[in-house]
Amino acid sequence: MNEAAITLDGWYVLHDFRTMDWASWKLISKEERQAAVNEFLTFLERIQEADDAKTGSHAFYTVVGQKADFMLMTLRPTMDELQQLEAEFNKLIIADYTIPAYSYVSVVELSNYLAGESDEDPYQNPHVRGRLYPELPRSQYVCFYPMDKKREGEDNWYMLDMDHRKSLMRSHGMIGRGYAGKVKQIISGSVGFDDYEWGVTLFSDDVLQFKKLIYEMRFDEVSARYGVFGSFFVGTILDADKREAFFEV
Repeated sequence: MNEAAITLDGWYVLHDFRTMDWASWKLISKEERQAAVNEFLTFLERIQEADDAKTGSHAFYTVVGQKADFMLMTLRPTMDELQQLEAEFNKLIIADYTIPAYSYVSVVELSNYLAGESDEDPYQNPHVRGRLYPELPRSQYVCFYPMDKKREGEDNWYMLDMDHRKSLMRSHGMIGRGYAGKVKQIISGSVGFDDYEWGVTLFSDDVLQFKKLIYEMRFDEVSARYGVFGSFFVGTILDADKREAFFEV
């Protein structure tokens, strides 16, 4: 049996994608719509308290294209807290005018593929903690996609020995480092939690950087030979007055 990668695990993550039922939304009065929006904004203010206390994080985005209209990404210390927040949202008036489009459940993860040898407790390392318990950046654009490592015939990631996998991941990681300052990345593990093995969330103020980064990585062996990708979602941040404006009809 090959050696399994050891992971450090941080906050649990829910990517919640919704489509607006605009036809039904338009049928109710302006006053009813405003009341529903105000209730939703109050909900967002309440979950912002965790961001302020650094006990969680969240961000609200539109989604471009027909896969969804918006995404609420939430990070919390426990899976139970994510479930409670999801249930709270579903009980809001505005939830009656949304249709679940997609969701993804995972936990922020760092593997030992790129880690150096050390006797220190990694959970006490400020750099490691910053990656495991991240404050979501308020970048203009977001890109999310799930992915697997292939398990087919000769192209079976899990049949490679640890040293080989480490070497491949080191090369793969160098490409990402080339985009430092342009793209921020959060990797979350989802083995046993969702349909794929990882969720990848990218943040940037230049949406074209997503295409450049992912395209360049396609030529690296880790992706070219072993990568299996799900659907891609791309969107823009909704902050401040943009949130209320999004729901205006």
